[in-house]
Amino acid sequence: MNIKENEKLNIINHSCAHLLAHAVKHLYKDAKFWVGPVIEDGFYYDIDLGETKISEEELLKIEKEMKKISKDNKLIKRLELTKQEALDMFSGDEYKIDLISRMDEKDTVISAYQQEDFIDLCRGPHVESTKLLKHFKLLKVSGAYWKGDANNKMLQRIYGICFETEEDLQKYLEFLEEAKKRDHKKLGKELGLFMMSEYGPGFPFFLNKGMILRNELESFWYSEHTKEGYEFIKTPIMLNKDLWELSGHWFNYRENMYTSEIDEKVFAIKPMNCPGGMLVYKNGLHSYKDLPLRIGELGQVHRHEASGALNGLFRVRTFTQDDAHIFMREDQIESEVVRLINFIDRMYSIFGLTYNIELSTRPEEKYIGDIEIWNKSEEALEKACHAAGHECKINPGDGAFYGPKLDFHIKDSLGRVWQCGTIQLDMNLPERFDLTYVDSDGQKKRPVMLHRVIYGSIERFIGILIEHYAGAFPLWLAPIQVNIIPVNNEYHLEYANVIKEKLLEHNIRVELDDRDEKLSYKMRESQTKKIPHTLIIGDKEKEENSISYRTFGSKETINLTLEKYIKNIIEKIENKQNEY
Repeated sequence: MNIKENEKLNIINHSCAHLLAHAVKHLYKDAKFWVGPVIEDGFYYDIDLGETKISEEELLKIEKEMKKISKDNKLIKRLELTKQEALDMFSGDEYKIDLISRMDEKDTVISAYQQEDFIDLCRGPHVESTKLLKHFKLLKVSGAYWKGDANNKMLQRIYGICFETEEDLQKYLEFLEEAKKRDHKKLGKELGLFMMSEYGPGFPFFLNKGMILRNELESFWYSEHTKEGYEFIKTPIMLNKDLWELSGHWFNYRENMYTSEIDEKVFAIKPMNCPGGMLVYKNGLHSYKDLPLRIGELGQVHRHEASGALNGLFRVRTFTQDDAHIFMREDQIESEVVRLINFIDRMYSIFGLTYNIELSTRPEEKYIGDIEIWNKSEEALEKACHAAGHECKINPGDGAFYGPKLDFHIKDSLGRVWQCGTIQLDMNLPERFDLTYVDSDGQKKRPVMLHRVIYGSIERFIGILIEHYAGAFPLWLAPIQVNIIPVNNEYHLEYANVIKEKLLEHNIRVELDDRDEKLSYKMRESQTKKIPHTLIIGDKEKEENSISYRTFGSKETINLTLEKYIKNIIEKIENKQNEY
């Protein structure tokens, strides 16, 4: 669901943002307001309340006042003002004066909206009356710097959402509760996958079980890329400033880069893998017969993110990109992008993820290369997308500074959308690095290059998968695949150990719970740990050389011979079935 793209919900939520501000002004007379935009999942308002701090509990008090204003049926009027009238109306309010002062002089009309004793600047449109704003909920409050600048004052940002019906609101609140249960930060801690430390904000620590999960994803990545004809490299994590100037990163991305000095020269830790990939290509001579050349790298990068933006594995300061750079002739662009889209489709299908594609075009500012090359690149990507049987939505101005891109927005089991994969067509960096190949006529030609990722960031993709599966990973991916519980250690432990050794021989990840605890307790704990298969070993199993097991979330017990069970579980793991 994207509130911004739904015309009715957009208007309702923007109007509800003003209802929120109206209620806040009633309760906190000295409140001043910055902006209150509609966002994908509702709205927010940035508010200056001086020394007063809004707690989560006080949101209920604000909601109560909002309901009162809604019930009073206040008419909402549009006002059209000259710039001077607007300056006079909001005199003494530095936030509104700042907004008005930055408006273009040719904008002869400045609009504001009034509901009873509350007026605020707004382009609109709004609903006609507050009575149409009944089904809302304030969700949370956080801090936000004025204009997003850490040098400015910290404001309080109140988030909310509004729907046309109570039923829609309740459905959304239930969705939020389910999403809260799936929070990857919470589950990551409970399942022993990763941790964070105050000694490294934004730098995640992967624990043993998290490393098993990560290694499985990386092994799968290498295996599938080998099938697609990729070569693999590893480039240095720190390189000279001169390289970053040549690539354009120093002038377009400097504020996000970490630097150091070595031998009195400035070096930068790489925020992207591309320049290293350029140097690898230049290391040898290439013929037209070599192309397309597909070079993959799981490269660790570092980017300086604001501390307030850090969020578990979703927003970190170091992560591993599953990068690849594909060098090709111009006549190979369409076929290579089509092949790549089909490859990405195959990768995502393993996890049960669907997706849609957006074509992001040239930014308005901070881009390199000629507009003619950009237009040519954008047309080539769109054509290839259609040839692969996909539609692509145009996302104007959101391309990388060096080229347009196809962004893959995956949808998880809750219907949430995440941007992960990307294919970026680059006709600029090959020019900057003077990359060439020898064509069939013996002349040197410039290759075209694709930058692409599928996971995007391995760390972020793991966070997405944790929430997608609610921590209950399919059998092939689960850190612990089988938990063996002997009913009575005195009689059944020896056979349980035989089963464990048999499973280990086939590289199945297994634990044996031989603690002196009740069977029911150990069964519950196995479910809490979200282990796909729990084996219960008692007299029958010992006598028949069999096993009885339950899959995660099921109360059904299945009995098989040990040989048959091992055959079945190996088949499921090898086929990477998206199930327990």
